[in-house]
Amino acid sequence: MTNHTRRVFLGGAAAATGVNAFAAATSPKVIGPNDRINLGIIGVGGMGFSHVRLLKKHADTTKSIQLVGVSDIYTKRKQRARDFIGLEDKQIHHDYHDLLTRADIDGVFIATPDHWHFRMAMDALDAGKDVYLQKPMTYTVEQARDLAAQVKKTGRVLQVGSQFASEAVYFKARDLMQEGIIGTPLFAQATYSRNSFHGEWDYEIEPEGTPENIDWKRFLGSAPSHPFNQDRYFRWRKYWDYSGGISTDLLYHRLTPLLLVLGPQFPARVSANGGIFVHKDREVPDTFSTCVEYPKFQVIMSASTAAAAPVRLISPAIIGHEATMEFVGNTEILITPEKIYAKKFEERYGGPELRVYAEPRTDMDQAHAENFFDCMRTRQKPNLDAEFGYQLMAAIGLGVKAYREGAQMNFMPTKRESYEGDGRNVDETQPA
Repeated sequence: MTNHTRRVFLGGAAAATGVNAFAAATSPKVIGPNDRINLGIIGVGGMGFSHVRLLKKHADTTKSIQLVGVSDIYTKRKQRARDFIGLEDKQIHHDYHDLLTRADIDGVFIATPDHWHFRMAMDALDAGKDVYLQKPMTYTVEQARDLAAQVKKTGRVLQVGSQFASEAVYFKARDLMQEGIIGTPLFAQATYSRNSFHGEWDYEIEPEGTPENIDWKRFLGSAPSHPFNQDRYFRWRKYWDYSGGISTDLLYHRLTPLLLVLGPQFPARVSANGGIFVHKDREVPDTFSTCVEYPKFQVIMSASTAAAAPVRLISPAIIGHEATMEFVGNTEILITPEKIYAKKFEERYGGPELRVYAEPRTDMDQAHAENFFDCMRTRQKPNLDAEFGYQLMAAIGLGVKAYREGAQMNFMPTKRESYEGDGRNVDETQPA
């Protein structure tokens, strides 16, 4: 063994020991049905502060949870969260590791740029914390694979933050699908579009956002090095270094309920198209479409941040051999039979079409968070658990990769039969 090899080997051993000690030092308590859950939040920018508002309201109303810690790298955001929640300075952290070492915290919400999701979630799991991880699950498919493996290894609860997975209408639709109401499902379609004069994700650049108040090195993390840039910090979704753009921000929300209804699974092949047709101030496309092929059906999704299409063009739908299932808002399912099956359908359901209603949620984000809290107590899998999140990320992430490489991508689950060791070599992705 050479000196260099020995140094690498010993360094790895020391790191592993440190992780084990970190986890042991923060071994979580068992949360009883009447115990209050203590939460921390990492990242309190736009989405993160929305979570702060939701969690504080839930805490004040139910007394079943409380926010006891915040971490962020921007001074203004830390101070805003501290004052809004009513925390002491010692409960506010610059380095998220300091929050994770606290024995009084049971779980964390992570609402940071995409390229930080994997590292922060892995560290939280190793610290014995349950995790609510804002979508997309990770920055890459491989990271989602390894994170799902780590959740299984640690036995922690991880909920991916796409609130549509907790919307009642899709559970009703899943039951109908399992009854065979549309026959063999063939394909599903959905869009998610927005429009503005300046372009989606052009959030306000705050005058306080200077190198003195923002830890730029920590923001970059594993991303390529760049000089301090306010646009990259405040409008990070426009850049490939930190985001997958439309696919990871918008279409993850569309694929989630469709796969919940059809049955969570891995894709077989993914292709994508699009471009920057209007807003030239970004790297990610302002118009994007993807086709996700599954073994027995396909999902076609499109989106634009330069045109908000009329409502009649964007209703998600699942088309089957015998009928079509259309989602009208978040409360209604419309099933319309194929012409050749109209008589059979009417005899079975008493009319030429069937409308099924679900009780609307007053707040989908709250319902999704409550599902996470319930699972923290029961140790059951949440509605959008790590395995489901990985299956979604396989399709979403390969769509980004297909667009960027100009190639159709295959998903090849070569070793999915088990998550052993460090979870590596579970799957491979490559051009078709």
